[in-house]
Amino acid sequence: MSELSAEQGFEDLIQIGAAATALGVSIDTLRRWERSGRVSFERRGNRRYMSSAELSKLLHERGATGHSSARNHFSGVIVAVKRDDVMAQIDIVCGPFRVVSLMSREAADDLGLRPGVNATAVVKATNVIIETR
Repeated sequence: MSELSAEQGFEDLIQIGAAATALGVSIDTLRRWERSGRVSFERRGNRRYMSSAELSKLLHERGATGHSSARNHFSGVIVAVKRDDVMAQIDIVCGPFRVVSLMSREAADDLGLRPGVNATAVVKATNVIIETR
């Protein structure tokens, strides 16, 4: 993410279209939800943006059933991208979950990964071990 967009506060904002896609609803539905007070948007010019925290809350509410036919595919929206010279950290909100992926910066650039982009996290692992001492 460029320093300019971070200074403007866009790092935490998701465009209404990306939020609608992540939630599986139309933009018109989100506009109705805004009028009824169910969601709130920040306006920048004539565009609407939702905070990633609010999107995460809505995805959690809508995904509470826990049913999915694609067990290792988690669709969501990218909420943060941190790049250095070699690596990139991608944070995706997928329903009630936050998935973090580490990849080469080149791969992240080639995929056009940035906040607000819809993406799917595909997890291929048989074991996850976490220890603390």
